[in-house]
Amino acid sequence: MKMKIALPVVGGQLCTHFGHCERFYIFEVYQGSREILRVSTLKSPPHEPGLLPRLLSEEGVNVVIAGGMGVRAQDLFSQKGIKVVVGADPATGSPEDIVRLYLSGSLKTGANVCDH
Repeated sequence: MKMKIALPVVGGQLCTHFGHCERFYIFEVYQGSREILRVSTLKSPPHEPGLLPRLLSEEGVNVVIAGGMGVRAQDLFSQKGIKVVVGADPATGSPEDIVRLYLSGSLKTGANVCDH
């Protein structure tokens, strides 16, 4: 089964604050083989509450992996049927490494680094 995973990125690394990233990497993956099929990027629009859940939903994203995200944003993603994983650490590796760890079920997450 194919799915899409989005990560907020700044300087080529996972951005710890979801709403302040430069762009999103969107990984099209095949769950069965844990294979990354394609990676595209989406430039982050100006910050506007509720915009990113709608945009990423329109891109067909199923999962968002972030370091931190506010509760309201998490609720908006949930309403769009998008699973949110918070507490990912940029030190884990490249965005590709983080996606591979997620697909293998071994991505370690900590506290949500966003407190709003």
